[in-house]
Amino acid sequence: MHDALEALSVMAVTHSVPMAKNHRPRRPAGETGSRPSPGTVLDRLSSGESRSARITHTEHMPAREGRHAVWPHRIRPEVIAAIEAAGIEHPWAHQAEAAEHALDGESVVIATGTASGKSLAYLAPVLSTLLDGSEAPNGRGATALYLAPTKALAADQRRAVRELAAPLGNRIRPAVYDGDTPVEEREWVRQYANHVLTNPDMLHRGILPSHPRWSSFLRSLRYVVIDECHTYRGVFGSHVAQVLRRLRRVCARYGSEPVFLLASATSAEPALAAGRLTGLPVTEVSDDASPRGELVFALWEPPLTELHGERGAPVRRTATAETADLLTDLTRQGVRSVAFVRSRRGAELISVIAQERLAETDRALARRVAAYRGGYLPEERRALERALHSGELLGLAATTALELGVDVSGLDAVLIAGYPGTRASLWQQAGRAGRSGEGALAILVARDDPLDTFLVHHPEAIFEQPVETTVLDPDNPYVLAPHLCAAAAELPLTEPDLALFGPAAPGLLPQLEAAGLLRRRSTGWYWTRRERAADLTDIRGGGGSPVRIVEAGTGRLLGTVDEAASHTAVHEGAVHLHQGRTYLVRELDLKDSVALVEEAVPPYSTTARDTTSIAVLETDTEIPWGAGRLCYGSVEVTNQVVSFLRRRLITGEVLGETKLDLPPRTLRTRAVWWTVTEDQLDAARITPEILGGALHAAEHASIGMLPLFATCDRWDIGGVSVPLHPDTLLPTVFVYDGHPGGAGFAERAFHTARAWLKATREAIASCECEAGCPSCIQSPKCGNGNDPLHKRGAVRLLTELLREAPETSPAPAPGPATEPPPEPGPRPATEPPPAPGPHPATETPPAPGHRPATEPPPEQGPPPASEPAPEGPPAT
Repeated sequence: MHDALEALSVMAVTHSVPMAKNHRPRRPAGETGSRPSPGTVLDRLSSGESRSARITHTEHMPAREGRHAVWPHRIRPEVIAAIEAAGIEHPWAHQAEAAEHALDGESVVIATGTASGKSLAYLAPVLSTLLDGSEAPNGRGATALYLAPTKALAADQRRAVRELAAPLGNRIRPAVYDGDTPVEEREWVRQYANHVLTNPDMLHRGILPSHPRWSSFLRSLRYVVIDECHTYRGVFGSHVAQVLRRLRRVCARYGSEPVFLLASATSAEPALAAGRLTGLPVTEVSDDASPRGELVFALWEPPLTELHGERGAPVRRTATAETADLLTDLTRQGVRSVAFVRSRRGAELISVIAQERLAETDRALARRVAAYRGGYLPEERRALERALHSGELLGLAATTALELGVDVSGLDAVLIAGYPGTRASLWQQAGRAGRSGEGALAILVARDDPLDTFLVHHPEAIFEQPVETTVLDPDNPYVLAPHLCAAAAELPLTEPDLALFGPAAPGLLPQLEAAGLLRRRSTGWYWTRRERAADLTDIRGGGGSPVRIVEAGTGRLLGTVDEAASHTAVHEGAVHLHQGRTYLVRELDLKDSVALVEEAVPPYSTTARDTTSIAVLETDTEIPWGAGRLCYGSVEVTNQVVSFLRRRLITGEVLGETKLDLPPRTLRTRAVWWTVTEDQLDAARITPEILGGALHAAEHASIGMLPLFATCDRWDIGGVSVPLHPDTLLPTVFVYDGHPGGAGFAERAFHTARAWLKATREAIASCECEAGCPSCIQSPKCGNGNDPLHKRGAVRLLTELLREAPETSPAPAPGPATEPPPEPGPRPATEPPPAPGPHPATETPPAPGHRPATEPPPEQGPPPASEPAPEGPPAT
């Protein structure tokens, strides 16, 4: 198991993807004149007594001068001339330094701020080397592979490469190779392109299994560019790490040893994280020499409403409704803006609300606002990208597809609807505005949950703390096992290969042999099945075939959702949004992987609820916290979606609950848990009557606060609290990774337990509500209906627990998270929950690795401990 990486100091603004624009900025067609200052824009938004009171803090970050350098002499003069023709006279110092390392054959990670020109830092040496290769007899003596986490980013980068390399003629031949590439174009890409842009999924499923067809490309591979590498964390990052090891192995077969060039948002110890991802030593370039315009960053808390939620709790106006109002006002002012939302449904809702309000005064303006999210068909995505680049769109509600580096130059303001889960993502999103050295406005609109409420009232937790470490664990047996099979199918595995895949590989091979997946012969291990080994795992963690969303009346395919997300996203009765239209799910057919929907206009959104039980399989490490104990180890979690809530749009008011009959699922993973003794309960004045509520409240709030200490999203974790757990025989609170085998988040929680639970206690104690609300201890997806909860009991319980907590926690003992499944891939959920005593209170992550596809209105606020933001159904 890996060790947690140490944190670094934070820079105010983080990274981006497009090339440095240290020249006159381009304005979109049709826009002229000077922009208002970010302070002026904020003053207009907050005018009026009710609006001004919503700003809890404003941070002013001054502009910064840039430092120039000269390109290394080994960069070809034609490339330097092309860069100058693009208006870039001199590189920033960090660009020249990174290019020098690349030309020296050293793998390098560039971890500098947003809009600092990381793309140009790696493109200069790549283009120069490709020009050298174009002089080979076959015209392709050198090639480069570019990996992006999203299709949109790869398409955007191809645009940037084509523009920059236009003066170089057809010696530079960039091409995108992904799931949207027409079949007739793919052979051309394999045979003639020298700069291929793709994503890890296509590398895993398409390129590596067919490596003989790519032999000429791989034989000449000089550089592998990994853009936005900070996004490769958790289980997804661990899968990508093993895909890159398979790539290195296949390249060695063809006699190439590519240099890896990585671009990252500012992060803690980027060289260590990049080395863990690639398996190679990596040099770090993190001294940002680019200029930065003024950034005004406001923290915005929506007001309380007169409505009441579950158990009479006060309800705050939703972040979705508030963000939609702000986007509307910015659009009316002519301020080019993007609103980042954590869910697909949230993005759709914000765009629909803004369009409706703009249409009341100017229908033309309403057409200049749209939503951008995953799940759209390729042609829909491309049309939106073109409209954004042309300036036709003035306001956009987007999921993280746009956070990841798509060049949205010319933006004036960024709205962030809810804390995105990590400081790295927060700065990444804030940095999308103010490109080209101009001033920018960023506003974080708090959701009604514990973490967001804590952050808007503790600005030092954002502006004075380092960004997080990148957590991934390539040795996770659930991750490693299917990649060993895929590697054996690509080329027989040999003893010397095993070191490449890490120390856990030798121990897994006998189990894979026993399962009939691999066969050992004198020359190595061979894949034995007729099926494709690459299909054993979905590297995004979803697993299973995507569920198609089909309009019942016409048979039209609206989109897809991961199989793992289907129970929460497209269950019978769920509301599904697509391109501003609302649909109701009439039937979910799990056998045929189809959700039938029909268009409707319900006045509500839906939020799935589930129940969870947990069993301890093995305790790796435990330490005393006074009489109680803090533990870390392996657990088995059984989860079942049992019902869904209907919530009124905009207000989030609960209209009713409907039961569901869906099968349970089981998950073997890693967890951190803590126990308390009877003496500690007495000292905290916790009676048997309030024990369950105190534990349940502490569990909800602790899950909500964990993203502040680990690079996780709420979708990545879950929790269970039990007044008397059958394995510990004590009152126990569990927080677990929502991925098979674990993802490193529970381990991070174990390491930082004292600080994490101290912040949890403070978040509950400082909330102004009387008995608990979505801002502190309530969760919108709690399978127990947020009952019981006891706010004061949770504060006293955590105070007593922390009284004798050690300052630091020892590292958990290394070892596999659990025994790997006999067959790699999604684990069936069949076993019933263990039989316990008192019914546990729970909070579960949607399915491993997936973000909600339909999440409820921005509105719900209840904080989720493991739930998704805008707080809606985790799409599992």
